[in-house]
Amino acid sequence: MDQQAGREHLGNGWRQGSGHVRCGTIRRPGGIVRLGKGNLGSDRGNTGGLGLSLEGPLVLRIGLDDTDHPLSGCTTSAFDELITHLLERIPDAEVNERTLVRLWPFAERRTRGNGALSAQITIDGSQIGEFRQSCQEWFDRMLAEVSEHPPSKVPAAPVLVVSEGPVPEEWYWETVSGHVDLEPRLKQVRADGCWLLAGERLWGAVGASAAIAWSPNSSSTWELIAWREPGMIGLPRQVTSDSVRLMERRNPMTFVNRDPTADRGLIAPRTPCPVLYGIRGRTSESVVKAHRWMQVRTDVERSTRWAVHRTNQLSDDHLGTVSYGTVINHPEETKGAHSNVAVVSNGNRISLVAFSEGGPVNRLLRRLQVGDRVAWLGLIAPDGAFHLERLSLRDPTPRVAGRPQCCGKSMRSGGAGQQLRCRECGSKAVREWVSTDADVSDIEAVANWSEPTPSNRRHLSRPLELGLPGT
Repeated sequence: MDQQAGREHLGNGWRQGSGHVRCGTIRRPGGIVRLGKGNLGSDRGNTGGLGLSLEGPLVLRIGLDDTDHPLSGCTTSAFDELITHLLERIPDAEVNERTLVRLWPFAERRTRGNGALSAQITIDGSQIGEFRQSCQEWFDRMLAEVSEHPPSKVPAAPVLVVSEGPVPEEWYWETVSGHVDLEPRLKQVRADGCWLLAGERLWGAVGASAAIAWSPNSSSTWELIAWREPGMIGLPRQVTSDSVRLMERRNPMTFVNRDPTADRGLIAPRTPCPVLYGIRGRTSESVVKAHRWMQVRTDVERSTRWAVHRTNQLSDDHLGTVSYGTVINHPEETKGAHSNVAVVSNGNRISLVAFSEGGPVNRLLRRLQVGDRVAWLGLIAPDGAFHLERLSLRDPTPRVAGRPQCCGKSMRSGGAGQQLRCRECGSKAVREWVSTDADVSDIEAVANWSEPTPSNRRHLSRPLELGLPGT
């Protein structure tokens, strides 16, 4: 039973199984590949000739990634269909928790949301053969659907990874914070005894393995994803901005579901995928309550199915710690109103980049002057530059306004080493510039930190309303 998909009851605890047997390498027609140790047969209860009897609860971790196309499909929908298929074939199976894991934003093969799915499923050990066969049946159908995708520069490379025990958490941290090469990760998957289903391309193994390696914590957030009727896919979604605004007002435990600066909702995708909307919140109960409230409104499209996912969204897991530096050149504006500035930090020259979509961050960067001390959080791009996600002016240098005024005019130099002199009355003054304090009060900030508007933040970025950088 799936406790978090279209049902009243939420959560059912985890049961740790025993008698785990690793699945081995099998190659079958159609390009299906399984990697691991040992051998499990496809018949119900068959242990692959190992002579073992699997009894008692068995907790399986399954991960899926890279099933969609830029113009169709969605891995969240595909994963829900897999869960439904498994529960139909093994009715007494228990889906303990689903997760939606966002990964490194610069990944070359990233999809729209660059997210992978996972779940922990408890079955009786004697059902492992039925489980494996059910996964294979579903995956064969899914591969056939993927083969019908339109041509793409980055074709889908779906992979389903299954583990019968915990896997190294480093798989997640490596994948959320940087580039991961495929072959080394496949070697790790083999060495850990996982088994997988894949077609000719195995790229999905990177995200799928990262998804089963992620460990939620007390600050993890939740997202309820609701999917559309098949006949509605591709048609305009009916999810009004007013409904989203009222939903957040009535459900204060939900967040980042609309952009108040643009007065528009953020929960409905703008692509022809199966997702109707995704509601984010602090608890699973809050997103379920919000979804049910939305579904009784006349200005919101009906949803056929939904599921709650625990997520790493708003976690900043893709970023390092807060960095500090001193501005050493004047900001430069490039094509598209993007801006950059150089700073020195711990003796190193670093480039900070703020895109026009960054809004307040971009405006603050363009106001910086040489000598300003700044703090920032950002994603390190392949070229070594920091793409800013938050920026703070910590210790600004005085802003020079000009020379002292006298008789309504600027005083002039009296010559090398001489005081300033007023040409009108002859008064003299010390050679110095008149300066003012930096004023950036017109730029949106929270406790001196600026961030992009909600419409232009990454899924992984933690809003300032949920905590200041470094806290």
